[in-house]
Amino acid sequence: MVVVLVILSQAIKIVREYERVVIFRLGRFSGVKGPGIFFIIPIIDRVMLIDLRVVTIDVAKQVVITRDNVTVDVDAVIYYRVIDPGRAIIQVENYRMATSLLAQTTLRDVLGQIDLDDLLSKREELNKKLQAILDQHTDPWGIKVAAVTLRDVSLPEEMLRAIAKQAEAEREKRARIILADGELQASKTMTEAAKLYGEAPVAIKLRELQTLAEIAREKNLIVVTSGGEIGNVAGISSALARGSPGKETPKGM
Repeated sequence: MVVVLVILSQAIKIVREYERVVIFRLGRFSGVKGPGIFFIIPIIDRVMLIDLRVVTIDVAKQVVITRDNVTVDVDAVIYYRVIDPGRAIIQVENYRMATSLLAQTTLRDVLGQIDLDDLLSKREELNKKLQAILDQHTDPWGIKVAAVTLRDVSLPEEMLRAIAKQAEAEREKRARIILADGELQASKTMTEAAKLYGEAPVAIKLRELQTLAEIAREKNLIVVTSGGEIGNVAGISSALARGSPGKETPKGM
């Protein structure tokens, strides 16, 4: 009974839903079992457990020289899972290490063929390109690369200062263009207004009176009109004085 119980304990295997067991019988591939309960032949069968869940690889920072000869440190994350446990065991000795080393090599090769500007601005395209290349190479191993993410790009201090100067110059350029465009639009509007004032001289007089009314709101300002206006006001006052009753008009007037 003891011998039977020992044999049964070695023969009965249980694996979880996200696990599979690759069985080798006398050294030959016998099949994949799981999930649930199954039986093997003790001593004759050898089993290897495979996890089918998504595995995350934190690719160590790689020193990459871009096409425009800029040295950067790039950090990435790889997400993959095993879709064929049999091939993952038979086709490659250690699929985890092989996938990690392949990711590092591919990262350096792909990023070394692009410029720094594309590396900083086109990360989504680079992620898809890296994912496609890795998936193509790992497919014979029974591994599916789900996603690749460039997590961090570290630039030298000198390059950071150069990028900051470039950004500042670009902002100054846009500010000058906007200012010049505003001056152009203002000059066009003022030209059209001058033409309208020329066609209707009364309008410019009304505009002047409106401006004087706005200035008069400030109690601490003295408004001085043009000399012609002062002469007109003086003439009107003199005429009124001469026409007033009880006053004699001077001779020679």
